[in-house]
Amino acid sequence: MQDKNTLDDWLNWQEALMEETIVLGLDRVQIVYDRLFPNGVPYSVITVAGTNGKGSTVSFIDSIYYQSEFKVGRSTSPHLLKYNERFAIDGVDVSDEVIINAFELIETERNDVTLTYFEFSTLAALIIFAEAKVDLAILEVGLGGRLDSVNVVDSDVSVITNIAIDHTDYLGDTREAIGREKAGIMRTSRPCICGDQNPPKSLLSYAKEIKTPVTFISEGYPSDIGLEGAHQRLNAAVAIKAIESLIDKFPVSEQMITDGVKTATIKARFERKMIGDKLIILDVAHNPAAVKTLVDTLAESPMKTVAIFSALIDKDIIDMVNLASESIQHWYLVPLSSERAIESRELKNKFSNPNLTSICDDMNDAIKQSLALKDIERVVIFGSFYTIADATLIIDQI
Repeated sequence: MQDKNTLDDWLNWQEALMEETIVLGLDRVQIVYDRLFPNGVPYSVITVAGTNGKGSTVSFIDSIYYQSEFKVGRSTSPHLLKYNERFAIDGVDVSDEVIINAFELIETERNDVTLTYFEFSTLAALIIFAEAKVDLAILEVGLGGRLDSVNVVDSDVSVITNIAIDHTDYLGDTREAIGREKAGIMRTSRPCICGDQNPPKSLLSYAKEIKTPVTFISEGYPSDIGLEGAHQRLNAAVAIKAIESLIDKFPVSEQMITDGVKTATIKARFERKMIGDKLIILDVAHNPAAVKTLVDTLAESPMKTVAIFSALIDKDIIDMVNLASESIQHWYLVPLSSERAIESRELKNKFSNPNLTSICDDMNDAIKQSLALKDIERVVIFGSFYTIADATLIIDQI
């Protein structure tokens, strides 16, 4: 075993353990989970799945509970800039030392069981929250639901934000197939809150089969919220209903809900920054459904807009581009720091009008060119978590 003195050492070692980055299935992680928590985790759990809106819904839940006396852990993925972003207690990211201690405990218990990077992350979150003696943990599902490592935990409440086409290699290429995967986080006789406006039959039938009471949310939260867009009002309403389903165990007041919803924040979900006279919008939209939501939110405040864009090669890039094209005057295409990124010239070929695109040397070049445009009011940067991470590093230095 190589020396692992720093968090980076641990993460590099984990990435090398298995050749494939994503290996769905609970067999491996269940063995280690049972060794670590033979009686289950010592806190209540809300599990949040969905194609889009998971991170925002987690943020609303977390922000509301932050107003209360309860100690709350929050686990999300992926991270933008630092791995530590994946684990927070009462709104504060945990330290390298805390994460390393969790990894060391996993290592003592796993023996001959090989775990993926994501399985290490899930188990680390559960350990970190147990060590901190949280009252409640909010766990965001990484991919799908049924076979995601988070699903080793029997949650008290399951949340499914919405169901759209994404990750088809792993989840299937229809909403019915994907819906069944998301429904896998449900538990018998424990509440599920669903924000999907047209839930697949597979989700409904599975809920009926295992006797899960499902509450469907169709109207958004009517008052001020901390996040922008009509879709965020729906996410807020879903979050509130999840909290209300635990109100007997974790009572919160109407004022706490109001304050929590109003002060909720999350990085890179229609995140605004001003540079000179330009409004910069950072958004991790990386599938057609998320891009449609982004475009609808942009339309709420019409202005002349250019885009800085790139995506991973396995995404439905043509649909993403077509959905956004009417809102964008010009596109700046950038390479990404990921092996899965599409090559810029191949990306250019995805556009029906390539003349509206410029290939940039890097993100820095794209930002400089877009900021230099005199008649443009807004720059929207989207397409991938990698796109936003690369952009954030540069914008924070301007």
